[in-house]
Amino acid sequence: MMQRQEEHRYITPVNITFAVINVVVFVVLEILGDTSDAAFMLQHGAMYPPAVLYGGEWYRLVTSAFLHFGISHLINNMVLLVCLGSYLERAYGKVRFLIFYLVCAVGSSLVSMGHMLYTQELAVSGGASGVIFGMIGALLFLVLKNKGRFEDLSLRRFLLMMALSLYYGFSTTGVDNAAHVGGLLVGFLMGVLCGVLGKK
Repeated sequence: MMQRQEEHRYITPVNITFAVINVVVFVVLEILGDTSDAAFMLQHGAMYPPAVLYGGEWYRLVTSAFLHFGISHLINNMVLLVCLGSYLERAYGKVRFLIFYLVCAVGSSLVSMGHMLYTQELAVSGGASGVIFGMIGALLFLVLKNKGRFEDLSLRRFLLMMALSLYYGFSTTGVDNAAHVGGLLVGFLMGVLCGVLGKK
């Protein structure tokens, strides 16, 4: 019985629905074209500052979080999404987690856009990693709030995972690190807010 519960702990409805949406969007786009092509992804909702600011296409701040550049990008993000998101949905409940997810998507996209405009290094971007780093930020708050442990997450283990994730991003080319850092900060703040509001 314990093993069965362990197997299903990552199956939380809202988070799994988001994961399914990401996968379905990827499959559809792969059928229609090439998800590794920036122009194709821009055409289908990826984030690009001029399109958002001058084209008024603010929806890209959300849609870009559901687009992935190639199968490895999708798989890497979905594994983390399913694992980390389940903790937060159990902690916050369905409604608060839904809001949390979308706010982290928009917040990480805004930080990414701001960084691109500041550096004048414009690029087409997408992926759920900003949301995932938001989850890391919120979980960090929960671990700290609970005196170094939340469920089976210890502070030491969690800080190591966070450090390795950030290191991988900054040491790999083509990664939107601004979205990662932005997601981390937004997620931590949202974690504080969701903790204050309680579970619903």
